[in-house]
Amino acid sequence: MELQLPKGTRDFSPEEKILRDKIVNALKEIFELYGFVPLETPILERFDVLSSKYAGGAEILKETFKLRDQGNRELGLRYDLTVPLARYVGMYPAIKMPFKRYQTGEVFRDGPVASARYRQFLQCDVDVVGSSSMATEAEVITLINAAFSKLNLKVKIKANNRKLLNSVLVYCGIEKEMQEPVIISIDKLEKYGMTVVKNELKEQKIEETKISKLIDILNIAGNNDEKISQLKKILKDSGGLDEMGQLISLLRNTNIEIDFDVSLARGLSYYTGVVIEAFLSNGSVKSAVCAGGRYDKIISSFLGKGDYPAVGVSFGVDRIYDALIEKQEIKRKTSTKVYIIPIKTLNESMKIAQKLRDAGINTDIDLMEKGPSKNLEYANSLGIPFVAFVGKKELEENKIKLRDMGSGKEVFLDIEELIARLKD
Repeated sequence: MELQLPKGTRDFSPEEKILRDKIVNALKEIFELYGFVPLETPILERFDVLSSKYAGGAEILKETFKLRDQGNRELGLRYDLTVPLARYVGMYPAIKMPFKRYQTGEVFRDGPVASARYRQFLQCDVDVVGSSSMATEAEVITLINAAFSKLNLKVKIKANNRKLLNSVLVYCGIEKEMQEPVIISIDKLEKYGMTVVKNELKEQKIEETKISKLIDILNIAGNNDEKISQLKKILKDSGGLDEMGQLISLLRNTNIEIDFDVSLARGLSYYTGVVIEAFLSNGSVKSAVCAGGRYDKIISSFLGKGDYPAVGVSFGVDRIYDALIEKQEIKRKTSTKVYIIPIKTLNESMKIAQKLRDAGINTDIDLMEKGPSKNLEYANSLGIPFVAFVGKKELEENKIKLRDMGSGKEVFLDIEELIARLKD
């Protein structure tokens, strides 16, 4: 039998997993700092939930992994974390609003396999359900900024408003039935450029004069206040524009400056207001590392009842991982801080290892009684920062020899000094 992974899946080595966990843990820390609570939902959902008319849509449904259990019930693997959130809100109507939840988990899509496109991947979402206030978008944007600061990554956060974009299309004379395809084309602007978008609009039979009018607005330049001022002179329906002005004003309370980008579209039809994307300021990762926006109709439409305004964003863990790998040459291969090398002192060394672990220090120990040189080679290969030698002479003096693997310096310490040193 030839051992192979299923197509579209991958293993993560220990060093890759350590860094991915570091990213997720940093994000969770920020989410909880902002008052979000964790939610965990099953990987399996009933297929009728996943295939609901108001769930992920026909395109995603084609990529849903479908199966039957032994009771012949139709089930599916979740393809995102939003449908489980909607189902959870519907099942537990006593939830206090606003419901601020975060969730990290694997999702599955049975789509075409290509480079950087996988059938199993990690999503990391924050959503606020039950608030119509523009302060919700402001807080989510502040959270995004804090999350990337925590990861030592500088980002530019772009925002626009779908109401505003729809007003722009009306002003340009684009018929209602053509607005969604046009928005999908505009969404490709960042990735493919103006020429590609222009050609797509021509293929959609949009008149040249309307295309020129639209492009002039999408190219409006200046700072945020100048863009708002220019658009107010053009547009009669300024609902989305007023919201953008309010958002920019609210963000001044936290000293965060977004880039109001009139061309930002987020090509998914369920967005109803502000849309958000964050891009890294440096490095080779050019796609958005975080994206989302306001979706006021999904949950209530999905449940067929109630009023559940919502704002949510998803963090791209894989893209963040690529950016961090680019920044650092050495990846940690273990979380071990100290490796104990017993020199014919296994019993005593095990007691020392336990004391270090009781003190919360990540500790490993040689249980195979290899020689010092082989143990040093092993510790070095894993990038363990400290090695502790425990020999009979050291025990007689109630000391342990600690070597800093980076500098090569060695010191003799008693157990309390050793714990204090390793906790620094």
